[in-house]
Amino acid sequence: MATALQERRAIHGIELVGERADGTCVSFLAYPTPIFNAAGELIGAVSMLIDITDRKADEKAARRLAAIVQSSEDAIIAKDLSGVITDWNEGATRLFGYTAEDAIGRSVTILIPPERHNEEPDILARIRRGERIEHYETIRQRKDGSAVDISLTVSPILNRKGEVIGASKIARDISDKRRAEEQKDLLLREMNHRIKNLFTISSSLVSLSGQHATSVPEIVSDLRSRFSALAKAHSLTLATSEDITHEPETTLHALARTVLLPYLGENSPRLKVTGADWTIAGADITNFALLLHEFATNAAKHGALSSASGTIDIECSEADQQMTVVWRERGVADVAASKLDTGFGSVLIRATVEHALRGIFRQALNSDGIELTLVFPHSHRPDA
Repeated sequence: MATALQERRAIHGIELVGERADGTCVSFLAYPTPIFNAAGELIGAVSMLIDITDRKADEKAARRLAAIVQSSEDAIIAKDLSGVITDWNEGATRLFGYTAEDAIGRSVTILIPPERHNEEPDILARIRRGERIEHYETIRQRKDGSAVDISLTVSPILNRKGEVIGASKIARDISDKRRAEEQKDLLLREMNHRIKNLFTISSSLVSLSGQHATSVPEIVSDLRSRFSALAKAHSLTLATSEDITHEPETTLHALARTVLLPYLGENSPRLKVTGADWTIAGADITNFALLLHEFATNAAKHGALSSASGTIDIECSEADQQMTVVWRERGVADVAASKLDTGFGSVLIRATVEHALRGIFRQALNSDGIELTLVFPHSHRPDA
């Protein structure tokens, strides 16, 4: 007020804090304005005070909300009703790779794979109707072109009149969840596959024991030893790096003989394991045991282990930072039938080789059997 009087000019919107009679503080805007008479002489001043306590509270809440949005681990994005991005937080940068400067002002379709562009018109139509979309699982695209599984929640943004003017999106990366679900499904399918194989293997073991036993007690004893060996081999396929219920490490040669022990017994001339040997431990025990178990199961059904004269040669070698394991079956009556089928067993083999071991799997038929080849990087030899 003193300044307005001294300088003979109005001062607009000075923000001040005052104290009420009860001791509480109040934020207000002051508008001190000089008053002049008809002759232009200064005769006084008036000051209008506007209470802005609520506005200050709203601003504080908005700043708090903005801080929460920016620090959120989830991607939070706002767009207008044309699908143009208007707001972008740090979580969105971490998830999609675009900075706020890259994204704001561009269409949200930069985040949508071309084959899913039809999703956006439907989402915008629902938002215009004031609908909220919750936990919509879909696939979006990062700046580098890679795909990411996300769970999307979309809410309408309203103006003071209650009109829809845009939408806010919260995108959460669910890639780990999807992988866990796929792993769970794989394990359930594997369990079903193994149970079916156990019946086939049991029948094969009974047949093998019956070919050589001369009495019932001898058959019982032979079957008991074979099933015991089978159980030991089967337990190897359940080992993990966190829960190893047997020796912490073994060698590939020893593992191969253990897996094939139920079918051929000890020191059988029908089995040869030759070439380089190396130590395997932890999760790799599971991976190699699964592969050898699948090969042996297939051999018992259709290959060398389904006849009394069939043989198996396992040759191991290493060169140029690569390890190679070749499984050869000979003396197979029906060569075509010995080929690995395209069912779950084949899926399990390829998943184990290509993903767990980062290797390559090949199979080929020869004149009297089948040849299976595994090639994987030297990194899966712990003692290298």
